[in-house]
Amino acid sequence: MSRHVLVPMDDSAPARAALDHALEWVPADRVTVVFAVDGLEAEYGSVVSGDDEPAFFADVRDIAAACDGSLETTVVEGSGVAEAILEYATEADVDAIVMGSEGKAGVSRLLLGSVAEAVTRRAEVPVTIVP
Repeated sequence: MSRHVLVPMDDSAPARAALDHALEWVPADRVTVVFAVDGLEAEYGSVVSGDDEPAFFADVRDIAAACDGSLETTVVEGSGVAEAILEYATEADVDAIVMGSEGKAGVSRLLLGSVAEAVTRRAEVPVTIVP
C-alpha cells in the first residue's frame, strides 16, 4: 500500500521544517507540496494564482534532492487557505498531512485564526504539526 503525504507550504521557516520532517521521518511513497491560495486574494493579484508557481518551489525541490527524495508541487485555490488544503487532501486521497505550526500570515493569523488549527480540526486524515 502506498502512502501519500501532503505538505502545505509557504515561504516560512515552520513550513520548511515541516517539509524536512516529512522527507526524513514520514514513510511515504509520494510527497506533494501544496501552496494554497485564498481565491479572493488571488483575484486581486496579491499572491500567485492559476498556473503560476511560487519562487520558493525551486528551494523545495533542492531540499528534496538533498534528502534523496522526490516530490510533486502544486498550487491550489479555494475559499480560504485551510479550505483549499482540505479540499486538495480529499481530492488527492492523501494519507497524512505534515505542516508548520504557523506561516507567513502574521497579523492575519491573529485576526482569522490559525490555518494549522483549522486543518487539524477538520482533516479526515492524521495531521502532524511541526514547530
